[in-house]
Amino acid sequence: ALSDAVFISSRDGVTYRRWGEAFIRPGLRSDGNWTYGDNFLAWGMLETDSDQPGGGKELSFYNSEGYWRGESTTFRRHTLRIDGFVSLNAPLAGGELITKPLLFTGSRLSLNLSTSAAGNMHVEIQDGAGKPIPGFGLDECWEIIGDSLDYTARWKGGVDVSGLSGTPVRLRFVLRDADLYSFQFD
Repeated sequence: ALSDAVFISSRDGVTYRRWGEAFIRPGLRSDGNWTYGDNFLAWGMLETDSDQPGGGKELSFYNSEGYWRGESTTFRRHTLRIDGFVSLNAPLAGGELITKPLLFTGSRLSLNLSTSAAGNMHVEIQDGAGKPIPGFGLDECWEIIGDSLDYTARWKGGVDVSGLSGTPVRLRFVLRDADLYSFQFD
């Protein structure tokens, strides 16, 4: 028997969704990590500082190796970006998402995102009916490239979205070889 770690989530602690695909695979080494009991995750996750200069915070979690073989058990540390479990992902050919109408308070749109060097992202703010709001159109958004937990979306008119606060808006994200992990207004 072999063990994979899979992803399970719950919004209420009562009802859970389980994905069948492996979240953590046993790895390249064939000695000691392709046996039953390996790859069991330890309880809980920790928010830790990255060991990379300027890396910020990340999530750390641990799994076992060598549990049924040898004379000891090893724990391996894995890391994920903050809010990095699930993303809206698009290939280089592109993709897009339009949100349902939402209300917000705040003065800027913060994005947790990652693009490749060839990829990019743009965001448009629409009214509740889906029409682009002047000053926040797709063609007015500065091209977004890079990897950031807190990127401020910018349009040619600036970053301040407070004038739209409290009114129904939709967000249209257009991505190429990119991941959008989360967004928030603050």
